[in-house]
Amino acid sequence: MTEKSQTEENIQPQIERMLRRPEVEVITGRSRSAIYEGMANGTFPKPVKIGARAVAWPESVIRQWIADRMMEGQA
Repeated sequence: MTEKSQTEENIQPQIERMLRRPEVEVITGRSRSAIYEGMANGTFPKPVKIGARAVAWPESVIRQWIADRMMEGQA
């Protein structure tokens, strides 16, 4: 590998893992209805469209939402 290709490899962005709703339910401990209710009232992040009839949440967004809830619990 040349020096240039190693540098290019280091600056390529990490591909974000996208979570579908069943996995979001498991990770957050929230039910399907609680997720949709939270999205409607602005207390849960909205997903991004990944296909014509499919949505998912970036893993970092869900992890941040969890971290924020944990910080609120400590306040």
